[in-house]
Amino acid sequence: MKKMILTVMLAAVLGFLFRGNALMDTLANEPASAKKTAYYTSIEISDGDSLWSIAQKYAPDLDLSTEEYIDCLRQMNHIRGDVIHSGRCLTVMYCGSVE
Repeated sequence: MKKMILTVMLAAVLGFLFRGNALMDTLANEPASAKKTAYYTSIEISDGDSLWSIAQKYAPDLDLSTEEYIDCLRQMNHIRGDVIHSGRCLTVMYCGSVE
């Protein structure tokens, strides 16, 4: 009877150890999340650029939808509609990582 109890206890302890190691391995392999910071720069609008195409380029890194980013572009640049002109400058927001 004592051997059976010892065997069960040993199996339980080993099971906890293996689960703990598996959990620690999983946590150790997760990428460290870098803190994201928004930066601003000015770009020159090229032929064929639109608020939509610019937003699709910069919005994903900021975790914003295209529509949310377009609203930010309009506010930052005092734009009322959807028309932008080639050769003009536009302030855009982009994402950088801080460690």
